[in-house]
Amino acid sequence: MYSAAPEGSWASSAARRRNMQAIRSRDTKPEQLIRRLVHAQGLRYRVCARPLSDLRRTADMVFRPAKVAVFIDGCYWHGCPEHYVSPKTNSGYWSEKVARNIARDRDTDDRLTKAGWLVLRFWEHQPSADCADEIAATVLARRGGIRSD
Repeated sequence: MYSAAPEGSWASSAARRRNMQAIRSRDTKPEQLIRRLVHAQGLRYRVCARPLSDLRRTADMVFRPAKVAVFIDGCYWHGCPEHYVSPKTNSGYWSEKVARNIARDRDTDDRLTKAGWLVLRFWEHQPSADCADEIAATVLARRGGIRSD
């Protein structure tokens, strides 16, 4: 174990480094709940998949035939206007990191839209049932299907 951050580390301390490495990039609780609700509505999808093979970015849920890509964004990592709070330690680094994430999100949206995809983005704090209902309605509408509820 390190008593301090390794030379050249992005982490401000060894403890912070361990903490940050433990954060999930996929299969978060909000993602899992929304996926279960969408699956319960009879829809099938790819998890953590690339909508476009030449784009090195993955969506949380991909509906290929309907060309719908779903992202469930974490409030901290994607700069939620309601909940993001700049950190007190190493704030310059983390604020720049979140700004780069936001820019990458917009670039991803633009590239997918130009390729004919519909991008749906939700914040982790939004009600899961509402997100799942919007996803299902959108996918069914793009497939030309009619809801039966």
